[in-house]
Amino acid sequence: MEEEEQGSTATRRDGEWARHWQCPGVPGLDLLRARYVRHSFPRHSHQGYVLGAVRRGIEDVHMPDGTLSAAPGSVVMINPEVPHAARAGAPEGWSYATLYPSRELVAEVAAEATTLRGTPGFAESIVDDPDTARLIHEVHRAAEEGNALAADTMFRTAIARLLLRNGRLLPAPGPVAAARTAALAREILRDRMTAPPSLEALAREVGTSPFALLRAFKAAYGMPPHTWLTAARVRHAQLLLEAGTTPADAAHTVGFTDQPHLNRHFTRIVGVPPGAYRRERSTGPGRGCKNVQDRGTPSS
Repeated sequence: MEEEEQGSTATRRDGEWARHWQCPGVPGLDLLRARYVRHSFPRHSHQGYVLGAVRRGIEDVHMPDGTLSAAPGSVVMINPEVPHAARAGAPEGWSYATLYPSRELVAEVAAEATTLRGTPGFAESIVDDPDTARLIHEVHRAAEEGNALAADTMFRTAIARLLLRNGRLLPAPGPVAAARTAALAREILRDRMTAPPSLEALAREVGTSPFALLRAFKAAYGMPPHTWLTAARVRHAQLLLEAGTTPADAAHTVGFTDQPHLNRHFTRIVGVPPGAYRRERSTGPGRGCKNVQDRGTPSS
């Protein structure tokens, strides 16, 4: 699949561009195809899975256990709620295709194609697998051409192959006191997203000290509470935008100071601006997979 920078009227001068869309023929799957040079993704996590295949250049992915360098032919696999960050690993940046399947969709494939019974996941964060990397790019090609049947077929084939070669069951959270404290703090932040307490007040509410809460929260979720809250606000904003809410209203609803504040964090984490994200999802489904392009990328 050739890059389509040439036909874009909004490609940045530094060559960055991005497309973030959905394929109605494959419910539960989001797709991102992009080229980034200066853009870097801050530490964040996803509720579902991330499966990325670099086409050109190098992507450095910062995982809890170290930094991975993803080159063409490799597949990056990130399980739900695993914190990670990303940036270019070479001066020319990187171009890639990424799949964001939901937990339900991956569980469905695992139940049909593997012996994994429970919450499926991936044992490795990166593998050298050119054939599956090519399949990920072909999912994008089929989706862009409006061929939902082919996109769904190749998506399921890729997931089944990765699970059969690298799959494992994800462990259930243990009943550790520190983990329970972190989980309680997370629920408070989620419930009070627009007016969160200070760290001291939050620690007092869950019955611990500020530094003990910081340690517990970072151990459980890989990031401090304020970073997690920013990512959670962006997630909530995505749902609101998908439902047709304007970026300005979404910013207010999730607790950002104003729309520029949402724009900055949303673009850094999702990879495209909130207005483009909303426009793509307000487009009529038409036939097969819908494809709306955004070229207004940031200056992760």
